[in-house]
Amino acid sequence: MLYDALLTEEENALRDEVRRFVRDDVPADLLRSMDREEITFPHEFIAKLAKHGLRGLRFPKKWGGRELPWTAEVVAEEEIGVLGMALACAFVMTSIVGEAINTFGTEDQKERFLKPIITGTKIPEEALTEPRGGSDFFGATTRAVPDGDAFVLNGQKRFVVGAEAADFFMVYCNTDPKAPPHERISMFIVEKSPGVEVEHVYGLLGCRGTGVGRLVFRNCRVPKENLVGRLGGGALVFDRMMIPERLTSAAGSVGGGRGALEIAIRYSDRRVAFGKKIRKFQAVNFMIADAMTKLDAARGLVYGAAKTVDKGMPHRRLVSEAKKFATEAAWSIVNTAMQVLGGIGYTNVYPLERYLRDCRLGLIWTGTSQIMDALIQHETFAEFLGNLSDRRNVEMDAMGIDAQKEKCYTDEDMWRNF
Repeated sequence: MLYDALLTEEENALRDEVRRFVRDDVPADLLRSMDREEITFPHEFIAKLAKHGLRGLRFPKKWGGRELPWTAEVVAEEEIGVLGMALACAFVMTSIVGEAINTFGTEDQKERFLKPIITGTKIPEEALTEPRGGSDFFGATTRAVPDGDAFVLNGQKRFVVGAEAADFFMVYCNTDPKAPPHERISMFIVEKSPGVEVEHVYGLLGCRGTGVGRLVFRNCRVPKENLVGRLGGGALVFDRMMIPERLTSAAGSVGGGRGALEIAIRYSDRRVAFGKKIRKFQAVNFMIADAMTKLDAARGLVYGAAKTVDKGMPHRRLVSEAKKFATEAAWSIVNTAMQVLGGIGYTNVYPLERYLRDCRLGLIWTGTSQIMDALIQHETFAEFLGNLSDRRNVEMDAMGIDAQKEKCYTDEDMWRNF
C-alpha cells in the first residue's frame, strides 16, 4: 500500500503491533458496554495499553516511553481509531497531557506525573473549555490567585473527559486579568482534592463511556510546584499541546473512516440485488472509489504533518489542515458507508451508526473546522506575504503595485502586474 511506503520499518512494525492489540486485546463487549454507558471509563483498556508499552510512545525511555517520532504516534492512533472515538480519546490523553509535562515540566513533575501516566498508574485529563469560553482560550475566567505556597483556584471547566476517573487535570487558569491576552493564562497540574467537584456528567450523542463532565473548582489549593512552565506562560503550553490534540484527532478520524469503509466494501461484495453483487453497480463502486480517495488523501496529509513536526519544520498550517480535512473526510466516508448498506446500515446490526455518532465530534473538538480555517488562512498569508502587521502594503508590494495609485488598477491590471 502507498502509505506503507511513507513509513519506516519501525513505524510499520508498530502499526502491526497495535493492530494485533486492537484485534486480540480489546473485547467487542467493551465497545458495546461503553456505548450503552454501562461503564464510565475504560480502566481495563488503559491497563492493557500500559502492559503492552503503548502509552507515551514519544516520550523518553527514562519515564517509560519508547522515544518514537510523531509519525509513530499517528500510526498507532489510526489503529486505535478503528475502535471508535471514545477509546481513541482515552488512548491519546497520555500524549496530550504528557506533551505539556515533558516539554515544560520540571524533573519532579515528570517523576510524579509523567512516569505514572505512561506506566498506567495514574489517569490524566485536560480541563480547557469553559461554559462561556468555547474556542476563546484567552477568555478563560477560571482564576488562580497566589496564597502563600499555593494558588487558590475558582471557576469551572466543561467537556472534561474522564472527569470522575482522572487522578489529576491539566487546568488553564487566568492568573493576571490585566495582562495582554497571551500573558494572562497559566497552566497547573490539579490533583483530585476536596476543592475539585464533578457537578455534571454529560449524555453524549457518541463517544460514550469516558465520563465527560463539568468540573467546578471551589477554593481549590494547588501547590506552587504544580505550575507547569512559567507564570503567564500558558499560551506556550497550549500551543504545544495543540500538536498532539489535533494530529491525534485527525489520525483517529482516519481510523474510524477506515473501519466504516471496510464494512461497506465487504458488504458490497456479499449483498446481491438484481441478480448480482452490488459492488458491480457503478452507483455503488464509484462511491467506494470516492471514499477510498478521501481516506488516502487524509492519511497522507496526517503523515505529512507529523513528519514536519518530527523535522522541526513550521507545522501549524499542515497540522490544522490535517485536522480539518481528516475529520471532514471521515464524516463523509461514514455517511457513504451507511448509504452503501442502505437500511441495515441505519440499524445497530452493524456499528456504522456508532461510527456516525462518534465521528461527528471530530469536526468540533480540539478546534472546530472553522477555527482550523482561521489558522490555515493566517499561516498562508504569513507564508506568502510575510509580516502581517502591515499586510496591506506587503500585498501591494508583492503585486508590484504603487499603493498610492491602487484605485487606478483593474483586476486585470493587478493580475498582469503579479
